[in-house]
Amino acid sequence: MQLSERKKKILAAVVDAYIETAEPVGSKAIAQSAGLGCSSATIRNELAELAAMGYLEQPHTSAGRVPTAMGYRLYVNELMEKQKFTLEESEDLNRRLNQKLQELDDTIGDVSRLASQLTNYPAMALTTREAVTIIRFDLIYVDANTFIIVVMLSDHTVRNKLVRLPISVDERMIRKLATLFNANFTHIAEDAITPVLIASTERSADDTMGITAVISSFAIEVLSSSSAPAAFVSGENRLLSQPEFRDPDKAHRLMTYLSGGGHILPEESLPGSNEVRVLIGPENVAEELKDSSVVIASYDAGDNTRGLIGVVGPTRMNYSAVAAKLRFLADGLSRRLGAGEAPPEGMHNKLIIKGDINDE
Repeated sequence: MQLSERKKKILAAVVDAYIETAEPVGSKAIAQSAGLGCSSATIRNELAELAAMGYLEQPHTSAGRVPTAMGYRLYVNELMEKQKFTLEESEDLNRRLNQKLQELDDTIGDVSRLASQLTNYPAMALTTREAVTIIRFDLIYVDANTFIIVVMLSDHTVRNKLVRLPISVDERMIRKLATLFNANFTHIAEDAITPVLIASTERSADDTMGITAVISSFAIEVLSSSSAPAAFVSGENRLLSQPEFRDPDKAHRLMTYLSGGGHILPEESLPGSNEVRVLIGPENVAEELKDSSVVIASYDAGDNTRGLIGVVGPTRMNYSAVAAKLRFLADGLSRRLGAGEAPPEGMHNKLIIKGDINDE
């Protein structure tokens, strides 16, 4: 059912008031603040209809209303005003950001701490690389029981391993294996190194000593570790300042999840470049995040690496302010770490909500 403009204004007023006070919102407060030009009785009827439609709920019979996840979603998608910084605010934030960026040692731990400081919420920073492959194998024969595996990756890094064998092997076998691995194991993804490929290579090399398996295992290990995202969480204790987390059990559960490496940035919900994505309550995959919201932004971290910054907080968070600050931070990081260019004056924010794009 399409909401009337009056219902939308009332819903927006309820969300704005609840974000500010963390207290259920009644008709009298709406009548005083929203400038609707209608009576408290009319507003009460509209509030009741919004509750029946699932946008609001009433914690107690005599209490006012609070937004549901469905109400927050409509608010973020259509109703909230995207925050724009004044010239003074932009200059102040730029000074603070530039000072912090000069102090960064380019680690994701610093990025997460900076995001947490700017938003006053727990923050996670994560880096993801483009798919890496091995582009060259070198097998260096040392003696009858020792050789070195050297692999060069597509991101121009090099990994090596010293292998000691319980049996003797001649140099010709090592050279043959090097030729076969360069022919069959380069420029392929980790999941392409299958038992069938390994067995076929063993037969081609006439390897009965398990050397092929050793080299294959190292190749899989290198590819796996190179593609694994690195993540860092900061500011978990900032949850305790939020009224929603006054319950020690609730706060402890979420803080334990975050401190234990639980991701707030699910792969299927990662934003692209120049985007901010919002996940509200039940939209989060992890059970521990079902009562929380997550705002995520991405930045160019250089060397074919994408950085992601996310903050987690109550569903009552100020989405507009958080999204604006994360976008500002992401743009600053892209300019410092990546190849991005400075955005034009009066930076724009692009807010991506379940595939919808709202450009300012």
